Formats: sequence, structure tokens, C-alpha cells
Amino acid sequence: METAIYKILRADEWQALMADGTFEGAPVDLADGFVHLSTGAQVRETAARHFAGEAGLMLVAIDPETTPEGALRYEPSRGGDLFPHLYAPLATDMIESAWPLALGADGAHDFWMLEAESE
Repeated sequence: METAIYKILRADEWQALMADGTFEGAPVDLADGFVHLSTGAQVRETAARHFAGEAGLMLVAIDPETTPEGALRYEPSRGGDLFPHLYAPLATDMIESAWPLALGADGAHDFWMLEAESE
């Protein structure tokens, strides 16, 4: 299996995904024409840049092998780094795990689950 990729969802987005079975994307995703995702190495910076101080988030791990053929593309973004972009709705059957993304005492999001997965 390819390494998991991640999507950070706000509570209402997570609830919509669970209710509908698919998620077309957040406003930025809809504007750009794809669902923005991050690798494990990128997701902390994504949280700090786009979700700083936000509570009530979910971190969703996606199995790249379950995405529709040709819909997942790694494209240059921040500083030329290749980010995974999903050119299809995010569906519940693509999700391998999901966790609440709590804020730590320092105000940064706590990615304990990524440390636990790498052990």
C-alpha cells in the first residue's frame, strides 16, 4: 500500500462527508477545482498555515490506492513541493482512519496519531 495522504476537515465538513458519503471540497477546493491533500510530511505545516488555532478539526487518512484512477495527482505548490490533489470528490470508502485533531497546550495542533503510526 502507498503511504497515506491526509485531509483536514472542519466539523461541518466532516459531518457532511459522513452524512452524504462524499465531500466535494471546502471553498478553497471548489475554487481550485480539486481537493487539497497533504502528505504526512506536509500536513503539520498545512494545519499551521490554514487552520491555526482552530478547534473541532478532523484529520482524515486516505489510502491513495482507493482513489479513482487518474484522479490523484502530485502537483507543485508551496515552495515547489509536490502536494497530492484529488480531482474527484472525497468518498468515505477512501478513508482508512480519522482522528479528532486537538489543539495542544501551545496552541498548535497535536499530531500524536502520526507519531503513533510511524512506530
